[in-house]
Amino acid sequence: MRDHSPNQGPEGPPPLVWTGRATNRMQWLPAVAGVACLALGIALAVESPWTSGIAPLLMAVIGCVAAGLLVLFGTLAFVHVAVRVDDHAMEVRCGHIGVPRRRIPLSHVVGAEFAPSVTPRQWGGWGYRWRPEKGTAVIVRRGEGLVLRLGDGRTFTVTVDDAESAVKAIRALLPRSTPPAPTGV
Repeated sequence: MRDHSPNQGPEGPPPLVWTGRATNRMQWLPAVAGVACLALGIALAVESPWTSGIAPLLMAVIGCVAAGLLVLFGTLAFVHVAVRVDDHAMEVRCGHIGVPRRRIPLSHVVGAEFAPSVTPRQWGGWGYRWRPEKGTAVIVRRGEGLVLRLGDGRTFTVTVDDAESAVKAIRALLPRSTPPAPTGV
């Protein structure tokens, strides 16, 4: 999905705002497991069939509820990602409430590249990832992605549908976002 300016065509100027998404429906499976763990903790707290004391029961309830909430919210945060590029910045929002969120000013970007095949295996799994030798990434599914090269030498990768057009939009916006060079007096 992209918002286009009215005069945008194959040879026309880039859109004023580019938007894209990527979704991983498989992330709903761990979310269901998180709900099941949460329900187990609640059922243990309400029915409490244990006769061995309050401490083991409390540990089981707290453990199930905590694990369920961690799995549930940890997976729902990466069911989808939304990317928005305008003439000032690229913004990445994850999940239904947009958290975690990352905003990268285009003035910090020195280049953008299309990555035809980004996999969770390359980054150590799904989610918000950091690897010292590779940079930072938001990986919600395998497939095409966008790689930003930042002015500090780091990279930022995000999996998004139609990443190639995002790269074109960013490259077209880069000269506009760089501040003018100072002139001598």
